[in-house]
Order: sequence, then C-alpha cells, then structure tokens
Amino acid sequence: MTIQVQKLKEINLVTEFKTAPILASEKKRVGILGGTFNPPHMGHLIVADQVCQQLGLDEIRFMPDAMPPHVDKKEAIDEKYRLDMVNQSIADNANFKIEDAELKRGGVSFTYDTMIALKAEHPENDYYFIIGGDMVAYLPKWSRIDELVKLVNFVGVKRTGFEQKSPYPILWVDVPTIDISSTQIRDKIKEGRSINYLVPKAVSDYIEKEGLYRE
Repeated sequence: MTIQVQKLKEINLVTEFKTAPILASEKKRVGILGGTFNPPHMGHLIVADQVCQQLGLDEIRFMPDAMPPHVDKKEAIDEKYRLDMVNQSIADNANFKIEDAELKRGGVSFTYDTMIALKAEHPENDYYFIIGGDMVAYLPKWSRIDELVKLVNFVGVKRTGFEQKSPYPILWVDVPTIDISSTQIRDKIKEGRSINYLVPKAVSDYIEKEGLYRE
C-alpha cells in the first residue's frame, strides 16, 4: 500500500467520524422551564431543582418568553428586567442556566418554533420540557403539538386536583406543593406588603431598586 493511499483512507476515516450521528446515550439531558417570569419566584426554583434531581438531568434552562400566546402582553414588564431577575435567581446553582432563544427571536413565543431552532442549533441535546400538571390538559390546543411531542420529552409536575393522564407521553414528577404565583407577588408589591421568602432576596432587592410592579 502506498503512502498516498494510506493517507486517503485516514482522511475518509476522520470524515466518517465527524459526520457520525450522536448516539442517544451520548446526548446531554437538558430541561427547559419556560415562562414569563414576571417575576421569577421560589416555586420556579423548587420545580426546576426537583425535576433536575429526580430525572437526573444535566441542567435546567430557564427560558423567559417574549410574548406568550396565552398571556396578555401588557401584563409583563420589559424583558430586560425579567431576564435580569432570572439571572439573579439562578446565580448560585451550577445546574441552572438561561435560555434566551425566545427573547432573541421576539414575537409570539410558540414552543414548536423554539424547539425546532434549539434542536437545529444543539443536536447534541435531548430536551425535557417542563409544564405544570394543570397545563397538561391544554396540550391538545398547543400549536403543532403532534410534531412537538417528537422533538421534546414532556415533563408534568403533579398537582393536586389535576388528573395524571394525557393523549401524549408525559414523564410525571412529584414536587412539593408551593402555592406561590407571580400574580400574587405583584399584587403584594402594589399593596406594599412583604414578599420575603416568596422570591430570592436578590430578586426582592432588585425589584425594590428598580421600583418594579408599583403601579
């Protein structure tokens, strides 16, 4: 065998290696927790941590939406503040990251469009999309849901009073019941009441500094 032939074979081997598909066992397991985060609160963090630990995920990505299709856009403050608050919330947990794909894209945040983009950009990841047990019943109404379930693994957070059944495959996770909502927090701020322990202190300090949710 000549040296030239040998080199050609080596080049072919390298090319085949680079283009080989990523095996499922080699993929990174990434959870996605989407929401308006207006503001983020302790309930979000507890859900993210429990899902991450119980499913053995590599990380959880908090994904603020630009304009959710099911929420009045006038209710959400500017994305800069929401993104800052999420960053403040997750700063002390190495397993928590930010996913700003929807903010960068802008417009109405349809999950199908987002996941198509993320899968194309990061084929090395397997995605686990986290939703509350109360949202599971609405999945049939989601945009292009039959295609979406082929792109992600849906994770349902069990909630009292909501059935654990769906026409779509769901990974169910038990999470302590935390009766906190962003609406509740905004109302308390408007009324001048304490939000201590409902949000991380860094978020509370940020809200106070920026004068958010006063009106």
